[in-house]
Amino acid sequence: MSIEIKVPVLPESVADATIATWHVKVGEHVSRDQNLVDIETDKVVLEVVAPEDGHIGEFLFQEGDTVLGEQVIAKFIAGAVSGQEVTKAQAEAAAPVAASEESNDALSPSVRRLLAEHNVDASKVKGTGVGGRITKEDVEAYVKSAPKAAVVAAAPVVAPLAAGRSEKRVPMTRLRKTIANRLLEAKNSTAMLTTFNEVNMKPIMDIRKQYQDIFEKRHGIRLGFMSFYVKAVTEALKRFPEVNASIDGDDIIYHNYFDVSIAVSTPRGLVTPVLRDTDTMSLAEIEKAVRDLAIKGRDGKLTVADMTGGNFTVTNGGVFGSLMSTPILNLPQSAILGMHAIKDRPMAVNGQVEILPMMYLALSYDHRIVDGRESVGFLVAIKDFLEDPTRLLLDL
Repeated sequence: MSIEIKVPVLPESVADATIATWHVKVGEHVSRDQNLVDIETDKVVLEVVAPEDGHIGEFLFQEGDTVLGEQVIAKFIAGAVSGQEVTKAQAEAAAPVAASEESNDALSPSVRRLLAEHNVDASKVKGTGVGGRITKEDVEAYVKSAPKAAVVAAAPVVAPLAAGRSEKRVPMTRLRKTIANRLLEAKNSTAMLTTFNEVNMKPIMDIRKQYQDIFEKRHGIRLGFMSFYVKAVTEALKRFPEVNASIDGDDIIYHNYFDVSIAVSTPRGLVTPVLRDTDTMSLAEIEKAVRDLAIKGRDGKLTVADMTGGNFTVTNGGVFGSLMSTPILNLPQSAILGMHAIKDRPMAVNGQVEILPMMYLALSYDHRIVDGRESVGFLVAIKDFLEDPTRLLLDL
């Protein structure tokens, strides 16, 4: 029985997608729910799995091709497959591309990028894909099996500059292109300003030190800083609704709910999955949700639903050692909070010098909707909540 393999339904905000990686070959037997292909959108990578036990009969699109939602991309044959059927299917699939087998145009963007990263000449790699195409697995296998010196020597010098110097060109991923375009749009289409403050993190560090073991035993997760940040942001958003609003044409939309985006670094780039209804979440629930999103981001399992929405963003450059930054707005949101590295600094306290763990806060905001009074007041509120965490519990 022949089954059409289709691109999943894409959300309204996603116009099209790209075939990133085929994980199977024509005629290769697969099991039900086995991943057949990765499809990359502007936000996430979607997996399309086998509907039944069987094999791919025909590829209609190759890696690097642009496809639309619900478009048929392959023919799937349910049931067992014999050796003769495999040979016939592979031969038929190879015919239309045999003439261009060695052409660089036949290489998908992901394969070209991998070849460039490892300085590998495509002509040295034996392709096992459809029609002899080179797959990512072929390149990885070549890199592992070939001597290191041979891999480097095999590659042509892309841009000779001087003795021992060269350059390489790597195609941007779809996500990286989207990130670049959105950041540029934020800079060009908003009146973005950044205001700064600093916070004494000793009270929260003392709480973590005192209750860390009990908290972990009770909830099965460590008590980190992010739950305090999200709680403080949520309470501040309640007091400053302009920061929890967004501009839509000539209208201002005030949100009466609290969905906070969390910046997560992944192998594909920076993404901002969303914690929903943070006003109803406990510290433990926030910590678990952040951990789950980070794991999904690392493994490429974030869904479009995980990435959609969000009224405000929290980004923590401090985990990478950043002392201070000016974060860029995550459109259409009107503000973003940057947290930074916690450093011991001498501070004046009641006329005395004390060494305290201090952290800089940076709030970037769209001045078209948020005035200076609201932006400064919002940041001071976050500072007050973090320096006196009991206010978060008592709603003060």
